[in-house]
Amino acid sequence: MTHDDVWRAIERFATEHGMSCSGLAKCSGLDPTTFNRSKRWSKEGQPRWPSTNSISKILASTGASIQDFTKFIDSQHQTHE
Repeated sequence: MTHDDVWRAIERFATEHGMSCSGLAKCSGLDPTTFNRSKRWSKEGQPRWPSTNSISKILASTGASIQDFTKFIDSQHQTHE
């Protein structure tokens, strides 16, 4: 699992729930810019991972389980093989 895998999973999870990433963040009580592409890397080029708190909030707001979310990561690995 890579940094990009997790961010793509958030994008796919949002789409699956009929939202953009900013819509998902807003619906989850997060700042609408939480999942913006510009926030995924630091100015120094270091990856910024989504927090467990953010993941927890998107799961709670959609009624999804962590297994529901990780399916979006797992399916990405299957397509890379």
